[in-house]
Amino acid sequence: MSQITTIDRVGQFVGQMVTIRGWLYNKRSSGKIRFLLIRDGTGIIQSVIVKNEVAPEVFSATDILTQESSLEVDATVRADARAPGGYELQVSDMRVIQVAEDYPISPKEHGPSFLLDNRHLWLRSSKQHAILRIRSHVIQEAQAYFNREGFILFDAPILTPTACEGTSTLFETDYFYGEKAYLSQSGQLYAEAGAMAFGKVYTLGPTFRAEKSKTRRHLTEFWMLEPEVAFAELEDILLLAEELVCHLVNSVLTYRSEELKVLDRDVTKLQSVVRPFPRITYDQALDILREKGISHHWGDDFGATEDTIISEQFDRPVMITHYPVQTKAFYMKGDPLKPNLALCVDVLAPEGYGEIIGGSQREDDYDKLVERLEQHNLPREAFEWYLDLRRYGSVPHSGFGLGIERTIGWICGIKHLRETIPFPRLLQRIYP
Repeated sequence: MSQITTIDRVGQFVGQMVTIRGWLYNKRSSGKIRFLLIRDGTGIIQSVIVKNEVAPEVFSATDILTQESSLEVDATVRADARAPGGYELQVSDMRVIQVAEDYPISPKEHGPSFLLDNRHLWLRSSKQHAILRIRSHVIQEAQAYFNREGFILFDAPILTPTACEGTSTLFETDYFYGEKAYLSQSGQLYAEAGAMAFGKVYTLGPTFRAEKSKTRRHLTEFWMLEPEVAFAELEDILLLAEELVCHLVNSVLTYRSEELKVLDRDVTKLQSVVRPFPRITYDQALDILREKGISHHWGDDFGATEDTIISEQFDRPVMITHYPVQTKAFYMKGDPLKPNLALCVDVLAPEGYGEIIGGSQREDDYDKLVERLEQHNLPREAFEWYLDLRRYGSVPHSGFGLGIERTIGWICGIKHLRETIPFPRLLQRIYP
């Protein structure tokens, strides 16, 4: 009896018979020998079929196999340093499950529109496979990191009654009894309630922005990882962000090196990501822009161009703190020494990848928060529950949001976020 296993585990069965279930990635012939490259989601392995070592119908079946045909093979595992992964299969039997139709994605160059139309199939390619394996690893490692640090996972709602980051980028939907609901822009406000209950929490889930942007850095649906910590000030979350980012990068370098090779990622760039990260203020960032000939008015937020120029000056993520209060969200606390500046941070990835983290110390004073709501023309009645957090045991607290797709794009060296999520949602794309 053969052992059913996966390609990533065949090294445990050298000299033994195994059954591999998967899809045909490629094939070639050499006289009375067929070489089948089989993938199963965990890897790719070469399978060798010799005519006089299998039943005639098995050998002839190889002629009808097309790319992505599904099959099972019974084979003996052999160590072979020349083979991909260091092993190959000597096939004794094969069962064809389905012969695939002509596969639409070929080795030739395809345009992005065609590939996105066929995203459900494009996911099978080696590059996309590598990106999404790294995505999975980063999410798992981030959760493991927070769990070790005493955080609990705190699930925030996706349907919300009002805005968190500004009313101009909300997706609106009808709720019950004539009410309106909105797709969440962030789990942060709810995470603050969690922090007041549990001390340290993090949320992880999809967020939505109805921003009419076509840049490579924007998606209308993306995932955010958002820790929130009670009794924490700005300095505390700067250290937390440093530690988290370094941990994620080091973990990918350690455990996902093969995927980085597939992507031709220059790992020396990632190896430079060590603590401490450089820290500059908004005003110092303005000085950098002026030195590069970029005119920027004090009080305006930075866009993609400015972020790129600033981040390219450093070999690791740079932390920009103390933005003007007027450029930031209503919940950010002002600096007691300079009330026109917010106790906030944006973390820009190097190599021009832009912002991957945005965070702040939250306004914990009830009266000042009421004043900020009024300044932003936000309906107080929708935030009464949020104000309660300042009525009942308010404490200094801080947190940040890490954009999963932007982080993956930077680590993988991928310029466009559409490849960092299984099914991207863009301004002009909601299919498939």
